[in-house]
Amino acid sequence: MTNLNLIKNYQENEKMRNSFFDLATQVFGIHFHSWYEHGFWTEKYIPYSLAAGNKIIANVSINLINLIVSGEKKSALQVGTVMTHPDYRKKGLSTKLMNHILNEFAGKYDFMYLLANHNVLNFYPKFGFRPVQEYQYSMEFTNNQPVHSEIRKLDGKNRKDLQFIYDFSSERIPLSKTFGTENTQELLMFYCMNVFSNDVYYIENEDMIVLYKIEENEIHIFDLVSKKGIIIEVVLSKLTNKGTYKVFFHYTPEYEGIKFEKQLYTGSEVLFVREGEQDTFPKFIKHPLTSQA
Repeated sequence: MTNLNLIKNYQENEKMRNSFFDLATQVFGIHFHSWYEHGFWTEKYIPYSLAAGNKIIANVSINLINLIVSGEKKSALQVGTVMTHPDYRKKGLSTKLMNHILNEFAGKYDFMYLLANHNVLNFYPKFGFRPVQEYQYSMEFTNNQPVHSEIRKLDGKNRKDLQFIYDFSSERIPLSKTFGTENTQELLMFYCMNVFSNDVYYIENEDMIVLYKIEENEIHIFDLVSKKGIIIEVVLSKLTNKGTYKVFFHYTPEYEGIKFEKQLYTGSEVLFVREGEQDTFPKFIKHPLTSQA
């Protein structure tokens, strides 16, 4: 095999950066170019890559974030963008990168975790990760008296709107004290640009950004970005017309006086967690979708 170099912190090297972008597009169909050009690739996103010359052929990235667990802040490393060029697969390159990361960060985190698709479920237990069940929370909401509200649609392709979302989300409070994330606005921006570019709204009189979709009598709340506490009934009354809706939360909700339904979440990915010596990962949670790498 060609001599491979393990590199990181190369986002200012145009050739290597573009090679990384090309591999991500080839493997996952995702596009990092615009995310980088808008300044959302910060020091919190660290690719560890193997390069053959000026070509990135394998990668495992680390996202430095904080988890909020039972009201306490925990340091976390979220693994993502695990990929290998088709010509270099089955050569142990991802294993080499994972072992390097585990050695570099040994004793420096409370939790390391990732979301893996179903065809690699046997890979991560080799490194001390264990699968954790996630749960989807929902509630029924009846709107008897819709409230008119100034709701402004934001454009996930518009530079001015993106900057507004980024600046606003930099001051947000976590979605939940039971289980939430903090300092993940760059991940949110990836979702606003690439996944929910047509589903982002600003409720002016609530001073809140909402990522949501309504499908007939179902509402999917992907994120509520706010600088203050949220009264969910007030928010829902401004998003819906008269009628009864099933509301699905794509995070762990925590709203006073609300009784939620809970069911096992069976999505396209499985949450794997590696715990530090002093911490146990909580049960019955849903990791916030918009801070998943």
